[in-house]
Amino acid sequence: MMHSDTQTIAALPMYDWPELFSAHDVYWSTLAESLRAFGFPAPPELTRTMPEELLWCDEQLLLSQTCGLPLVRDLSPCVQVVGTPAYDIACGAGSYFSVIVVRQDSTADKLEDLYGMRLAYNCRNSQSGYAALAYMLRGQAQSGRFFSESRCTGSHRASIRDVASGKSDLAAIDAVSWKLALRHEGAAQALRVLATTTPTPGLPMICAKRPDWSSDRIHMAVVEAMAALDTDTMDALLLTGFAQTTLADYAIIARNHAIVEGFTM
Repeated sequence: MMHSDTQTIAALPMYDWPELFSAHDVYWSTLAESLRAFGFPAPPELTRTMPEELLWCDEQLLLSQTCGLPLVRDLSPCVQVVGTPAYDIACGAGSYFSVIVVRQDSTADKLEDLYGMRLAYNCRNSQSGYAALAYMLRGQAQSGRFFSESRCTGSHRASIRDVASGKSDLAAIDAVSWKLALRHEGAAQALRVLATTTPTPGLPMICAKRPDWSSDRIHMAVVEAMAALDTDTMDALLLTGFAQTTLADYAIIARNHAIVEGFTM
């Protein structure tokens, strides 16, 4: 058990849009109370200014959420998987998928129609925004490329705006971000879903490397917090539960990524 004077940090950066700051603060308040009841010195507030790549490998990380691709590529030596939140996206608990979106007036009706078009993606280290689409399109590239242009936007929300504005023709958006965008991002109304990717394990909760018994207690604390969370906050964040997952569950992402690692879209 951690000592009460230990300084810890926590962050929930993956879906922390400005419209959801207050809901995430309520979510963290409930999580922190449960973590303290299990003996962990949870910080009073979420960290929102620390770069993710530094945050995720900080030795004082008590709880955060990351993407499956950086987990298997970079983070596994320094973090432990606590479990995976389940979301209201019509997918198996702890899993998610991406939607391939185009403008409402796009001439594309199927994946093959996207050849030579302009892709917007959040970052190359994203399972939902880049790797899942690359795996779908593997073997279809001509002269080593599928799209005429690929633009890095920095976030799913920025990719949605990029396609809506006409700067790009399509983007792969994680299904949770897409559902949030339909609620909070006006540009999403200008888009339609062309296709979906095969589900993979969703965005895992992680903590700094620690003994299994300790991360298991963090998992139990999160489960109890989910059960205590009010329905309005659950709905605002699309949360439906917390799946018991381990690093081994994410091996499929590592395998798929290895297949498309040399494929530049």
